[in-house]
Amino acid sequence: MRTTRITTIAAAAALVGLPLAVGPASADDHGGSELTAELTQLNDSGASGTAWAKVDGTQVEVKVETTGLLDGAPHAQHIHIGGQGVCPSNDQEGSGFEGALQTTDAADQYGGVAVSLTMEPGETGPDAALDVDNFPTGASNTYSRTITVSDEVAQQIADGDGVVVVHGVDHDGSGAYDGDTKSDLDPSLPSEATDPAACGELDVAQMAMPEGGVETGGADTSGVEYPAVLGLGGLAMALGAFGLIATRRRATR
Repeated sequence: MRTTRITTIAAAAALVGLPLAVGPASADDHGGSELTAELTQLNDSGASGTAWAKVDGTQVEVKVETTGLLDGAPHAQHIHIGGQGVCPSNDQEGSGFEGALQTTDAADQYGGVAVSLTMEPGETGPDAALDVDNFPTGASNTYSRTITVSDEVAQQIADGDGVVVVHGVDHDGSGAYDGDTKSDLDPSLPSEATDPAACGELDVAQMAMPEGGVETGGADTSGVEYPAVLGLGGLAMALGAFGLIATRRRATR
C-alpha cells in the first residue's frame, strides 16, 4: 500500500501561459500528418484505449476510444503540450490518495492542456479543461471531433509533441468520485475527479485512423450522477491553468 502523502500544491505559473510554439510555423508545414497514441493506465485505473489525430493545416481530426473507466462518471480528456512529451509510468508515485498520481505531479512530463477534447458544442481550448458537461461519460467511450487549433499547436501535434491524457479514477472502489483527498486543481473537487486515469503519446501513425466514429464529436452522457461536478463550469480554468510545480515524487522509470 502506498503511503498517503497529501501536499499543498502552489501554482507558480499557469500552463495556459506556457509557450507552445517552438518557432515560426506555417499551416502548409504539417498538412496530412497522422498520429496515434496507445493509452495505458495510470493510478492502476484499469483504463486503456487508442487515440488518433490527423492534422491538416489548423484542423485536427481526433478520435479516442477508451475502456475500463469509472462508469456513469464524466471523464475529462485533453491533448497536453509543453512538457517532455512523455507519459508517467503506472507505478509513479504522487501526492494524492495513498501515493496516487495527481495531475500536477506529472505536468513536467506531459505538459499543460492545449486542446480540450470536448463534445460539440463545447469549447476546445485550455479554458474548457474542466467543462465536464461536455466530456464523455461512462466506462467505455468512442469519441470523434474535428477541432480548429492555432498554427503553433497544430505544428506541435504534427511534430509528435502531443500527449493524450484521460482523467477520473475511482481509487477506493466506491463507484463514485469521492474521498477526503481534494483535487490539486481545485479543493472543492475530490481528487478522484481529476486524477489521470490513462495516458498516451501521439507519435507518427502505425495504423490508419478508423472510419466513422461518433458524429459531431458526441458521446453518451446519459446516467450522469455527478451534478455537483457538472455544476462547476466556473472552474473550467483550473485544469488549464495549474502550475508546473513538481511535488515530491519518485523518478519515472
